[in-house]
Amino acid sequence: MPDRVVSPRVAALVGPYLSGKTSLLESLLMACGAVHRKGRVEDKNTVGDASPEARDRAMSTEVNVVEAEYLGDTWTFLDCPGSVEFRQDAVDALMVADVGVVVVDPDPARVRMAMPLMKLLDQRNIPHMIFINKIETAQVTLRELMEALQGVSDRPLVLREVPIREDGKVTGYVDLVSERAYKYRPGERSDLIQMPETVRDREEEARQELLENLADTNDQMLEELLEDVVPAKDEVYQTLTKDLAEDRVVPVFFGGALEDNGVVRLMKALRHETPSVEETVARRLLDAGDEAPLVQVFKTVHAAHTGKMSLARIWQGPVKDGAHIGGEKINGLYGFPSAGQPAKIASAEAGAVAGLGRLESVMTGALLDGKGTREADWPQPMSPLAALAVRPAKHGDDVKLSGALAKLSEEDPSLRVEQNPETNELLLWGQGDIHLQVALARLARHYNVEVASEKPLVPYQETIRKSAKKQGRFKRQTGGHGQFGDVHLEIGPLPRGAGFVFHDKITGGVVPRQYIPAVEQGVKEWSRQGPLGFPVVDFEVTLYDGSFHTVDSSEQAFKTAAQLAMREGIAECQPVLLEPILKVEISVPNDATSRAQRALSTRRGQILGFDQKEGWDGWDVVHGMLPQSEIHDLIVELRSATMGVGTFSWEFDHLQELSGRDADQVVDRRKAILEHA
Repeated sequence: MPDRVVSPRVAALVGPYLSGKTSLLESLLMACGAVHRKGRVEDKNTVGDASPEARDRAMSTEVNVVEAEYLGDTWTFLDCPGSVEFRQDAVDALMVADVGVVVVDPDPARVRMAMPLMKLLDQRNIPHMIFINKIETAQVTLRELMEALQGVSDRPLVLREVPIREDGKVTGYVDLVSERAYKYRPGERSDLIQMPETVRDREEEARQELLENLADTNDQMLEELLEDVVPAKDEVYQTLTKDLAEDRVVPVFFGGALEDNGVVRLMKALRHETPSVEETVARRLLDAGDEAPLVQVFKTVHAAHTGKMSLARIWQGPVKDGAHIGGEKINGLYGFPSAGQPAKIASAEAGAVAGLGRLESVMTGALLDGKGTREADWPQPMSPLAALAVRPAKHGDDVKLSGALAKLSEEDPSLRVEQNPETNELLLWGQGDIHLQVALARLARHYNVEVASEKPLVPYQETIRKSAKKQGRFKRQTGGHGQFGDVHLEIGPLPRGAGFVFHDKITGGVVPRQYIPAVEQGVKEWSRQGPLGFPVVDFEVTLYDGSFHTVDSSEQAFKTAAQLAMREGIAECQPVLLEPILKVEISVPNDATSRAQRALSTRRGQILGFDQKEGWDGWDVVHGMLPQSEIHDLIVELRSATMGVGTFSWEFDHLQELSGRDADQVVDRRKAILEHA
């Protein structure tokens, strides 16, 4: 097949946790000659996973960007985290990639872990291949693996090779297009061998399946097959290349990254079949327009030595250091050699990935040209699922913490910072416990901010069940003017969600008009903390009588009188605790539906029913109501029951009365907190 002269291209390595993406990156870099000795994850010396947080946990915690050359072509590999808690980086990296390489285990039971990514790739029409890693550990046939993989892909899979087995182990493969056989040599290039007779029947069957799949998109090939004409190999390659670029089929390869088996074959397929940057620009419907530079930011990082750096794909170039883009001047342009660390460059051509220095106002997802920022299609950040209440461990670090959290959430849009107005806590929201713990580690290590964290408070409220009338009289005599205010209030309940209503029924001027707003303000201030220790809601207060002193009355006196009336009268109104109830939708494979329902019921939740998840074969969505106090570890249970793919969404729905032992425990905890405040 003739070589194509193309601009630099980008391949994103994605896939489930522990599928071996970082090991595959090492093997690809070895095949490219970018490294001369492979690192090992367990030895903490890989090019990817170089951050302290990644090495502490022996897992990818952010996207790794590495450049390499292969047979004269320039490549950028984006090694993405596999954990669902860090999937935001994988989503954003795929948006600027020419091709995705989905790395999976040779275990049908773990294939479902790839489904969320496969859905994203299919929904966004992103060309992608599958690499079945660790093939030497497979306990099932490749046919069984293909059936399982097809179950998580909306596009037809096309097997590109069949295994050669000796004594039950995979020792090589037959390429289904060239019909050449190869034997693995661990750590070296595979040897070309004569095709064993034991695999010939399987090779012919698999090749026919490949051609029939391609014939669905190629009328000429369909006619040839109907006439028993064997299509030319160049025609097969061209059809594969075209179908990959249009996301019509998904090629499937296999091998073992640790021993470098099948990696050169994968690299050759990437080289010959991956779309060019121009094709990706057309697929993304990006209007390149004139010859001006066009770039898109897919990751933001803050580093001590470079400041803010925007990692961007150069859709149209060149882009030069010092140029103006997105309305700002680039202060430092960086490439990413095989060591994985940024290095200063003078310019970056179309197709490359570059770090743009100090574009302070530019956010992840921004599409920039020489004039400013354009509208761009970009996925919404992942919705938060877990939270921690955070505060600086050292007195006086509040401003420092706020700045660091702002930078952290800019680096990772799936983190969210919120000042909760009801509990007055600073909340850090993320995708799960590990995600949040890594964020805290980065605050300490990168921003020198030690943080104390705890489970967030639940924003309980309280209300009343019955009405009562009460007089509030405040009188104080001092050396000069005294203080006097006298009010008669009627306190009553309102329907749930009505809030607070104040009625003025004063007649005859028994309370002067200028003091009536102070009465309302006094009631509002009192309601911030009721007798149970929480804000009081859904009640009304009517001012119907009172008295005043021509000299000693004041706004402050009437405010105090109103608060006295409320404090004494509310005890007669049967105060009751209200807890927030969330509407939740739990998304799981249908073999975990019963466990999802059980997770709701054991958390005092209400199951409303379940439906098939639209567009997801074999998945259900369970609908329910759940107290907010019970949601903090729901994601842990769901992921445990579904190999990490289960998830949920939530929104506040209503407040509901809570009584009995549960309410007593909440009130006792609140009193203890207030006593130590």
